[in-house]
Amino acid sequence: MAARESSLKKEREKRPAAGPVAAPAASAPKLDRLVHERLRLGILSALAVNESLTFNELKRLLDTTDGNLSVHARKLEEAGYVGCVKSFANRMPKTEYRLTAAGRRALERYLDHMEALIQATRDK
Repeated sequence: MAARESSLKKEREKRPAAGPVAAPAASAPKLDRLVHERLRLGILSALAVNESLTFNELKRLLDTTDGNLSVHARKLEEAGYVGCVKSFANRMPKTEYRLTAAGRRALERYLDHMEALIQATRDK
């Protein structure tokens, strides 16, 4: 057993030292994980350029399923990023979504963060 431990120790000493690892910047803002998810980013982006969109319009635009859209829209609604109004049109349920001021700010922060990452990558 001692011979094996000695052999492992010698093996570790032969390995080259790892290069310096860049520490994450303490002041670097983190991505808003709520916005960063692909479908939620799609919902926010679509609503940013439209006054409002119905559930079916969003579903077609984002090429997703009822269940998937429902879950992600609810998360955005719970965060206060999206407003939802349910009504009936010709006895058919109609769900309409609008981007809230908080949602617009969150999307703008996210886009600013992504632009900064792109710029930092290009500057290297």
